[in-house]
Amino acid sequence: MGEQPVRVLACGDVEGRLNSLFSRVQAIQKKTGQFDLLLCVGEFFGATAEAEAEWQQYKTGAKKAPIHTYILGATSQETAKRFPNSDGCELAENITYLGRRGVFTGVSGLQIAYVSGQEAQQEPAPAHCFTSKDLTSLVAPLTSSSKFRGVDILLTSQWPRGVWQYGNNPEVNTKSCGSASIASLAVKLKPRYHFAALEGAHYERLPYRNHVILQENAQHVSRFIALATVNNPAKKKYLYAFNIIPMKTMDPAELVKQPRDVTENPYRRLTKDKTEAQPTAFTEPEEPVNQFFFDLSQQQGGGHRGRKRQSDGDRRGRDQQRDGDQRQHKQPRHHPQPPGPCWFCLASPQVEKQLVLSIGTHCYLALAKGGLTSRHVLILPIGHYQSVVELGSEVVEEMEKYKSALKAFYKSKGERCVLFERNYRSQHLQLQVVPVPLDRCTTEDVKEAFMVQAQEQQMELMEIPQHTDLKQIAPPGTPYFYVELDTGEKLFYRIQKHFPLQFGREVLASEAVLNIPTRADWKECKQTREEEEETCKELRAGFQPYDFAFDE
Repeated sequence: MGEQPVRVLACGDVEGRLNSLFSRVQAIQKKTGQFDLLLCVGEFFGATAEAEAEWQQYKTGAKKAPIHTYILGATSQETAKRFPNSDGCELAENITYLGRRGVFTGVSGLQIAYVSGQEAQQEPAPAHCFTSKDLTSLVAPLTSSSKFRGVDILLTSQWPRGVWQYGNNPEVNTKSCGSASIASLAVKLKPRYHFAALEGAHYERLPYRNHVILQENAQHVSRFIALATVNNPAKKKYLYAFNIIPMKTMDPAELVKQPRDVTENPYRRLTKDKTEAQPTAFTEPEEPVNQFFFDLSQQQGGGHRGRKRQSDGDRRGRDQQRDGDQRQHKQPRHHPQPPGPCWFCLASPQVEKQLVLSIGTHCYLALAKGGLTSRHVLILPIGHYQSVVELGSEVVEEMEKYKSALKAFYKSKGERCVLFERNYRSQHLQLQVVPVPLDRCTTEDVKEAFMVQAQEQQMELMEIPQHTDLKQIAPPGTPYFYVELDTGEKLFYRIQKHFPLQFGREVLASEAVLNIPTRADWKECKQTREEEEETCKELRAGFQPYDFAFDE
């Protein structure tokens, strides 16, 4: 995996000044090029009539944010009504509310942990506050893994208490500023960057260590940055731009390099002083982390119905079932479970074993039922995931391996491959891979066929940059249709209301591409079980030399 830096903008309290913020972002992007995402901490909405009028323009789509913007929830009673769903949701195009607390991971592997609101002073906690339970359920699933080294970014609205110890002094009242629970959270999550707001101040603390010198192995340093309010009259800094290579893809020696101005950890004192730090914040029983995730299977798109997703720590996957001839020595893995019967979970009794071609560690390959051609296959995750944007980096990596293997296999047959995914009224992610003979048409022809047929249906297929992750465009829960051509070019359509379920097949079956219009509907192409077994056996034998998952 190449070390691709992610370009990030972080912003302090917006307080409803969306036009000011976004015109500033556009000016920066004009000068220095496109950023991947904008992270807003502190109070995003404003309470004035002017702020309300500005927000309506974005909400109705009259204006659109020029960058994927992720925001934290309310920090006051007045703005709490703006956030209908505590598990996060999309509030307007390109503006996504992350949720009360959780972890957001880009396909790039960048891991962003977040906690909305202020620390609760009473029970039951008001909507704009977080509790020790929120912190427990954020931390427990992360730190329970022995591989956990820290997160790339931590977003909190409140400052951590005592962050200024051993460092440079901020322009705030240090007697009353910040939360001890947030300090304790920073100790446990070891963020490389920690952003906060609410104090109207700009403060970049010197980087601090996450290890005790001479007692522990070197770890990466943390940088705490507090940002001021958008358009503040004192012109204090409210926008911070940086490049970051996700920890997962970084060379470990690079990651732990210590800058010359590094200081002692400011929270060491706090954790010794039990009265101020609250260790109990993380010792309560774990509860699942609720990421925002929508169940689109029961509806036509449009309105989102929230469904809770369990945390990895809470998943009790079933053992994988293997085809007898493959990889019996592999350890069974635990995977997320479907809410009901699923035709595509490998461990499920509904899966049609006769269609399985190859089984990897995280993904498997199956013959498409009623395929367009005899070599039309599906790449599927072994565990239950609804779309590509939900996958962890190791699953994505193995999918890429299968894509490369299939490309090479098809090339040997004089074919190019076209991939597509429809994340709409589908329960389990299926990546459709269809070979197209090289002498039938060029990649350009295939691309044009998709573009033209989409236009006819009043759908706008966008071309997205090759190295852009779908996660940056479609937060989990967004219904979409996506095509990847053999050149690496990608087309993307964000599904609005209705979507023709067979669209991908229809385009490929059309005269312009495969010219087999009668095969557009898979139900018309069904084979008997015996025929499926025969087709699969032939295909497995042909694919075997390219199959990285096959052991002799």
